[in-house]
Amino acid sequence: MNTPHDPRNGPPPSARMVRLGLWALPAWAALLFYGTLTHQPPPQTQLAAWSRYVTTPEFLASHLIASILGAAIGIIGMVALAVYLADRGRPRAAVWGLVTGVIGSTLVTAVFGIAAFAQPAIGRDYLAGHHTAARAMYYAAAQGSWLVATAFTGTALLAASLVIFGVAAARTRPLPRLAGIGLAIGGPLFAIIGAALDNFIESIACALLIASTVWIATAACRTDSAAEATGGPAPTPAAAR
Repeated sequence: MNTPHDPRNGPPPSARMVRLGLWALPAWAALLFYGTLTHQPPPQTQLAAWSRYVTTPEFLASHLIASILGAAIGIIGMVALAVYLADRGRPRAAVWGLVTGVIGSTLVTAVFGIAAFAQPAIGRDYLAGHHTAARAMYYAAAQGSWLVATAFTGTALLAASLVIFGVAAARTRPLPRLAGIGLAIGGPLFAIIGAALDNFIESIACALLIASTVWIATAACRTDSAAEATGGPAPTPAAAR
């Protein structure tokens, strides 16, 4: 028979798992940063250079590790942040942030799958001399209208998730207000502006996400660890104060 947790005894055992899960967010942001260190040549004008780029082992590793595995790690972090915020008087923001984040990450991962597996095949076909067929396949598989719609919807939802989480974190103590603001700014800066420009802006946004999520995870761990050490409950401020 399970005994209900008495808040006077400090944070529940599950709080330790939540604190550990929060560190998945900076790990995810660091993987995103790794994936932005190089940029593919524009296939519309440099299909030969693009073909050589997408057929490298580094390209495949970047998408498998930084993008696809990173998305899974990011979802774990979002779950932890949602639980943390819900426990501190932000249940609505926690639910909406998690729903938009999970759906957005799932949709974007489908696009990453195309990039990881279809684009190298197209590049190899082009390098084998099948230029016309490879060009046609690129526009059919990697630039199809449904793929573009999926990518746009996924990135928009992911950006919305980070804005929701960031605003909620900025309003929740003991989380640092500036860390929440950084998360809210870094999300759309990476997912929308950086993705559209495909340049150094992505790396700047990822650096902002790394700093913000590390700050959030550190503050959460420090506060709950102090509560455990004193045997008292973790501070739970009233919402919107």
